[in-house]
Amino acid sequence: MRVRTALLAAVLVSAGLTSCASGDSLDLRPNVVVIMTDDQTVESMRVMPNVRDLLAEHGVTFTNSFASYPLCCPSRATLLTGQYAHNHGVLGNEPPNGGYGAFEDERTTLPVALQDAGYTTIHIGKYLNRYGLANPRRVPPAWDDWRGLVGDSVYEYLGFTLNNNGALRYQPPERGYQTDVLTRLATDTIRRESDDGPFFLNLAYVAPHRALDRRLARPAARHQGTFATEPLPMPASFNEADASDKPPRLAAQPPFTPAEVDLITRRYRSRLESLLAVDEGVAAVVRALRKTGELDNTLIVFTSDNGFLQGEHRVASGKVFPYEPSIRVPLVVRGLGVASGAASDALVANVDLAPTILAFAGAESLRRMDGRSLEELLDRPNRDQRDRPVLLEAFDARSGAYQGVRTRRYVYVEYTDGGRELYDLRADPDQLENRAGDPTMATVEARMARTLARLRDCAGGECR
Repeated sequence: MRVRTALLAAVLVSAGLTSCASGDSLDLRPNVVVIMTDDQTVESMRVMPNVRDLLAEHGVTFTNSFASYPLCCPSRATLLTGQYAHNHGVLGNEPPNGGYGAFEDERTTLPVALQDAGYTTIHIGKYLNRYGLANPRRVPPAWDDWRGLVGDSVYEYLGFTLNNNGALRYQPPERGYQTDVLTRLATDTIRRESDDGPFFLNLAYVAPHRALDRRLARPAARHQGTFATEPLPMPASFNEADASDKPPRLAAQPPFTPAEVDLITRRYRSRLESLLAVDEGVAAVVRALRKTGELDNTLIVFTSDNGFLQGEHRVASGKVFPYEPSIRVPLVVRGLGVASGAASDALVANVDLAPTILAFAGAESLRRMDGRSLEELLDRPNRDQRDRPVLLEAFDARSGAYQGVRTRRYVYVEYTDGGRELYDLRADPDQLENRAGDPTMATVEARMARTLARLRDCAGGECR
């Protein structure tokens, strides 16, 4: 907090305001806005000019940002806890060990800590998978203003239900496109809260996730057809020619047919189009913050819960797997004390977001967090060159449960069925050649295995 506090002090001194500010420490605390998308790839950021112009050009873009468990519910639980899945206990999207029902300790989460520190806490959009199925009127602890999407309607872009602070409100299709409705709620909230002390806004869009009733995302009507001729990216890993060194489930997949490639292409285009409304939403949020005079005192975090595979390694549509398009996520941060127009290639992960937010807010964690604060790195993006490993894990047997580790150069994975993967990303960025068991890589594999052994059950500082 040293850099930001010094900057705030300088601003207050220059304005002659230090005496009045000293009586209210909350005046020094920034608002925090987290904007999260669903299943967004890093590649798709190219169609979001507002994120680039309004956030990246005034903040820091992390080029090596990862989802430790690349699946919706575990990743979102990590945002709320600052913990890896093996510690927060949400091990998938479905019962008995996954979904909202597995999130047992909601009284020590990020919003609770922020509320204890004097923040007004607001949630708008998607929460955890299966939220609202058992008790749709329930409002989780420590949210002062709750507008959570309920049950399966979370994936209905047109016609969905919101829990509005305990009251269910159905939004029929004629009332608006879901992304636009969430944006309106967010901007109205910013205008309402701007004079009432610091606030934490968690704005969780559903795009570019596929719609509930179709295999594609559903763009806003105004954006449909924008990318009708956009070519599908086909890296060397697309429809991988030889998948025999991959886990059995993937090795058994036949190559895609032309019809399957066509579906992947149409899905890709719909996903890009659905992000255009999110990009407009980012602009609207920034505009509301500027109009209320809060922009310069707001930390804005833009990210996704996980990446997405679109034909790589013969996965037509999915995540969870420990491959780069799945584990890599966008991460852009703007705010006072954050470098402007900078990029960092330091290895960071979603476990780092909660500790970072708490550091900026001057709040105390209520649980033992596995991540580290990125505050100093945000001030000096090139200062951290330490090869800090990121733990990868998945406990969903349907996709192959595993734990692994990602370093700057290598990815090493151990599956519960005994399989292993090792990739040299410098020589093989598309992860085509599994080097596990290769005698020439024995030293590297042994070192990575030791790192994984150290991290697989880590907690708190042991994970850093």
